[in-house]
Amino acid sequence: MTKKNQHVVPHNGDWAVRGAGNQRVTSTHATQADAAAAARKIAINQQSEVVIHRPNGQIRDKDSYGRDPFPPRG
Repeated sequence: MTKKNQHVVPHNGDWAVRGAGNQRVTSTHATQADAAAAARKIAINQQSEVVIHRPNGQIRDKDSYGRDPFPPRG
C-alpha cells in the first residue's frame, strides 16, 4: 500500500477526505473535525501526513503520522 498524504477538503457543502493525487474522495463528512478524524485514522495506518485545508482551499494545518526524516530538535 502506498503512503499517500490525506487531504481534508471542502466538497459539495460538506468536508471530504481525499488521498493525494486521487480524483475521487475517500469519504465525506458533515464537519471538518469529523473529516480530520477520519483522515487521521488513515494517515496513522499508512504512516503518512494529514493536510487540512480551509474552505477557500488554502492549507490550514499539517500533521505527520509517519517516520519524520527531520524530527524537531529538543
